[in-house]
Amino acid sequence: MQLLFRNETFQIFVVAVMTAFAGEFKINPFSGDIFRLGLGASALLLSLLLMPHLPFVKTGAITGLVVVGFRMTEDAIGHPHVFSAGSSFGVHLASGVFYVVFASGMSLIRHRLDAFQPLTLGAIVSAVDLVANETELFTRRLLEGQSPFQNNGIALLGAIALLRSYFIIGLFSSVSIRQMRLIQIEQQKRIEQMLSVGSGLYGESFYLRKSMDTIERITASSFELYSRLKTAPLAEYSRQALAIAQQIHEVKKDSQRILAGLTKLYDREIAQEMKLEEIFRYVIKANQTYSEMLKKELAIEGDLRVDFPTSHYIVLLTVLNNLVANAVEAMNRYGIIRVRAFSQGDRTVFEVIDSGKGVPERDRLMIFEPGFTTKFDQDGVAAAGIGLSHVRDIVASFGGEIRAAAPENGKGARFIVELPTNTLRRGA
Repeated sequence: MQLLFRNETFQIFVVAVMTAFAGEFKINPFSGDIFRLGLGASALLLSLLLMPHLPFVKTGAITGLVVVGFRMTEDAIGHPHVFSAGSSFGVHLASGVFYVVFASGMSLIRHRLDAFQPLTLGAIVSAVDLVANETELFTRRLLEGQSPFQNNGIALLGAIALLRSYFIIGLFSSVSIRQMRLIQIEQQKRIEQMLSVGSGLYGESFYLRKSMDTIERITASSFELYSRLKTAPLAEYSRQALAIAQQIHEVKKDSQRILAGLTKLYDREIAQEMKLEEIFRYVIKANQTYSEMLKKELAIEGDLRVDFPTSHYIVLLTVLNNLVANAVEAMNRYGIIRVRAFSQGDRTVFEVIDSGKGVPERDRLMIFEPGFTTKFDQDGVAAAGIGLSHVRDIVASFGGEIRAAAPENGKGARFIVELPTNTLRRGA
């Protein structure tokens, strides 16, 4: 069925049938004349705008044939005793000419439809509509043996052409805007997902790089041990030490390959730069969703007193996401989390403040040590995440510092991150 709907010939046939039916909603502007102004032209115009991939001239020709056939069938059913195929064809042939001329005129601007402003496009379509109507009148009078060069009613035809053209252009524009909004919403969701993955990958790759430094030192120590054992009468031990050094070196090479893959993933930047306001928006939205997943009713607020673009948005997302996520996990069902940013001298300061139970003063220095946690699930398993020690290392790698401070009102937790403004601004 889907293949049928995607078939070009089927689509053209559907457009032709719709146009034929729409043409039955009509007015006759000239009394005693079979010439009509209906919704057929509006239906064809809207179809061509919505399906610009169709061949316009072919669509117009088939539509003209279907319209003539449809109206001849009406004549045959409505007046079976006096129906004459030749006479009926002669009466309705001019209507078919209208659709051919109209579609041919539209084909001249087919590849530039997106380039025109709605007002300009409406004026051009109105002109095409007027020319097609005049051609229909010319053909009809010619077939009826009248003088084809009559100039009556052109003002009325022009006014109607303007009215229905701008109406359809307006309808098409509203449909297009709706589609663009839906696409934008979908793209926004994908960007948020990619940023979330990117910030996670950055944290993991940062710590993997740190592990590689440790592996490098262990490799050097193992080789030094091998060298010492080799000079002593402990050959067997020296060979074992060398084997250990080689194995550790292999682990390092594997880690390098993994690191290269992770770096490629988060280095495929969605944008070169991102403003702090955008970073705050993503952090708040992501963690609002996270709090709802944990069945918590938390209000997460942003207070941005400084804003500038930075290419280090992945770093900031990683740091802020983890601090806010920690606050979400540590809080009870209800509460408030505030994320702030402001300038202080040559530094940009970020604060994450919550209304939870807070961090005891005795733990404020220990909380950044590896393995330290105050969060355990119902099975006694420590909370996951890259941890505050990793966040501290990431902040330190950019020449900044992080600390747990006393809450402003004596309740809750307060984490302060200070980063050099110049580093953030220039993206160095």
